[in-house]
Parts: sequence; C-alpha cells; structure tokens
Amino acid sequence: MSAPTSPSTTARPSPFAMWLAAARPKTLPAAAVPVVVGSAIAWSLGGFRLLPAIAALVGGLLIQIATNFANDVFDFQKGADNEERTGPTRAVAAGWITPRTMFVAMWFTFGLAFLIGLYLASVSGWAILIVGLISILAGIAYTGGPYPLGYNGLGDVAVMIFFGFVAVCGTVWVQMLEIPALAWWLSVPVGALSTAILVVNNVRDRITDTAAGKRTLVVRFGRGVGVVEYVLLFVASYAVVVLVAVQSASPWLALPLLTLPGAMVLVRRVTTLEGQALNPVLAQTAMLLLGFGTLLSMGLIVG
Repeated sequence: MSAPTSPSTTARPSPFAMWLAAARPKTLPAAAVPVVVGSAIAWSLGGFRLLPAIAALVGGLLIQIATNFANDVFDFQKGADNEERTGPTRAVAAGWITPRTMFVAMWFTFGLAFLIGLYLASVSGWAILIVGLISILAGIAYTGGPYPLGYNGLGDVAVMIFFGFVAVCGTVWVQMLEIPALAWWLSVPVGALSTAILVVNNVRDRITDTAAGKRTLVVRFGRGVGVVEYVLLFVASYAVVVLVAVQSASPWLALPLLTLPGAMVLVRRVTTLEGQALNPVLAQTAMLLLGFGTLLSMGLIVG
C-alpha cells in the first residue's frame, strides 16, 4: 500500500483540475440519480415536464457541488483533512485553494441553486423553495455550524433523507404537483445506495475521523457496524424494487437486479479492504448507484 498523499508532497494542478477535484465528480451520481428516477416516475404516471425536470437536475447538482466545497473547507478547519488522510487529496488542505476563496465559491454555487429554486417555486409553489433552502442549510450543517451533522453521527440519516425522500419526491412534485406512493417507495433504494457511498467513506476514514473528533457511526460503533450497515442498505434497495415490481406486476421494474452481482463484489471488498484500497470502492459504489438508477428509470419508462 502506498503512503498517503500529503499537502507538502502534492504537485499543484491546473486551476481547472483544482476546482474539478473540489467539486468531487465521483459523488455527483448521488445528486443526479434521484432526479432521473423522480422524472421517470413522473413520466410513467403521465406527468413528466421537461423544463422543471432539467431545473431540478441542475439545482441538485449545484447543491451537491456547493456542499462538497463546504465539506472541503470545514473539514480542513476541523483537522479532519490532514497529512494522514487516506482519501483523495482535498483542495484546501493541499493549499491549492485558500479557505476564503472556497467560502466564496461555496456561497456563489449555493446562490445559483437558490435562483433555480425561484424558478421551480414559480411553476410548483413556494413550498419547494423552502425545501430547497432547508437542503442548502443541511449542506452547510453537514460539516459546518455549531452542531455539524457529519461529526455527530447524523450524516447517514441526512443523506438518506435529502438524497432519497427529498430529492426523489421533490422532483416528482415540481412536475406533477403531487407525490404518489410510488415516489415514496422508490426513494428508499435511491437514498440507501447514496448512503452506502458515505459508509465506504466513513469506514476508510475512521482512524483520522477519530483523531479529529468526527463521531461517525463507524467511529462510534466500529468497523463491523459500518460493514453491516453497508450490507443492509443494499438489501433494502433490492428488496424494495422486487416488492414494487411484484406489486405493480411489471417485470421491467426488476431491471436493477442486473446490478446485484456487482453489489456482491463491493460487499466483499468493503469487508476485506482498508485505507486507500477503499478509494476505488467508493467510486464503484457511486457507479453502482448510477447503474441501479438508470436501470430503474428505464424500467419505469418502458414498463
């Protein structure tokens, strides 16, 4: 295993590469998939609207990127990102971007998301703007503020809520002005697989998180609990799609089962690998979410 990358030994990339790294593109499926699935639900029920769907996608991506910027600077300030870090290099910790510049980028990106929210409120009601503002506050509160969610064992719950129920049901709402039961059900696998990405991150970083006072569930209860959580999130995801497929008598909705062999491989890797070796597993879990969501959306549209 190679040594962790430290700020002092990290070559300075181009400005574009710096900001691309800060945006953390490997995490963006967690923002895109809920909107795609929500739009497919609206399509399957005859309520799809193109412009609100595109706006929801852009807004979700902007909130995710701004949250990544916030995590970058807040984790640096709290000491969670340091020379012992085993994950990918972070822009502020590496000295590529100053904390002040990162704060400006964070607020600018959140501001763009707010403008998208104004448009969505104009077509679906002001309640969606309130939901968007709460999502922005949650993005900041994940690692910032007086009681950061990610530092107090609430990160998993927050991801499940905002990347599952809020994102999927919110996308359906801005197109249909109602939230059918199907949206609530299919929010579960989307949110669960998004949470699984976070679990890999927490298993990988548990030693540095402990030193920084970041009390994730894995830090609180141990690596084994993190692995069990990862497995249960997968079980819940596949169980729900099977249940929905049977209930709707549509075999097309079982298409996500095609990703099950890949999920089994990832479970084995999370069980056995440590440190930097988990970096590819984190990215592969995000890709599993993308594949699962794509197949689920195809099933909804075709079925």
